[in-house]
Amino acid sequence: MAAASDDTSMLEIFERLALAAGREVMRVFHAGCAVDRKSDASPVTEADRESEKIILAGLRAAFPDIPCVAEEEAAAGIMPGELGETFFLIDPLDGTKEFVNRRTDFTVNIALVRHGVPEVGVVFAPCSGRFFSGRPGRAEALEVDGDYHIVSRRPISVRTAATPLAVVASRSHNTPETEAYIRDLGAAEIVSVGSSLKFCLLANAEADVYPRFGRTMEWDTAAGDAVLRAAGGTTRTLDGKPLTYGKRNQADDADFANPHFIASGEAAIQGRIGRR
Repeated sequence: MAAASDDTSMLEIFERLALAAGREVMRVFHAGCAVDRKSDASPVTEADRESEKIILAGLRAAFPDIPCVAEEEAAAGIMPGELGETFFLIDPLDGTKEFVNRRTDFTVNIALVRHGVPEVGVVFAPCSGRFFSGRPGRAEALEVDGDYHIVSRRPISVRTAATPLAVVASRSHNTPETEAYIRDLGAAEIVSVGSSLKFCLLANAEADVYPRFGRTMEWDTAAGDAVLRAAGGTTRTLDGKPLTYGKRNQADDADFANPHFIASGEAAIQGRIGRR
């Protein structure tokens, strides 16, 4: 019971920080800003940096003993020496390409990982106002007013697989492998959306399957994955194992890089949607 209470308290802090970061992201969105390039040529803006500062300051004040892994710090070579069994993953602006191109799908993401599993997470899309949170046993959709206050919340859960399946795909990172996989599913409705909202559409019973055959990092997926798992869904690698977090010293990839995966709503359809 204490653990559930602790998760609820932590989630409240996540929600508050995501709202504060989202407000700053929207300030920059409306004011406009320069777009810089990181070493991997991906875009980064003032919104990414300022959002991360807000989130990290809040997490480190509230939970000084829990390590933080954040996208922009990682890009600058700042990493915790040891993660331990529990750590935070932060993507202060997932969907920077969406942000730069003036689309609405970008999100603020905060997650707690325990023993390799994303257990507590929030995903806030400040432009559209969509807000999702999850902790073990409960996922919610939150309604936010124009002053960035939560005015209501409702529980959400994954749905029984629809016919045809509704598949969510990346708007900015589609691949031939993804397209082939979707074709192999047969008749399927395609929902194109950017950022970690793809996990949340599964959690909110708006879609069934999210195949990802392109590159992602753990901070891209952890918060949305936490919401999906809290809503009863699953995220598995192509060999059928649960996607894990805290991957370092990988022989064939960078620290915190994810393998390809398939996220789905109803666990019972995993066999039906396994890779062909």
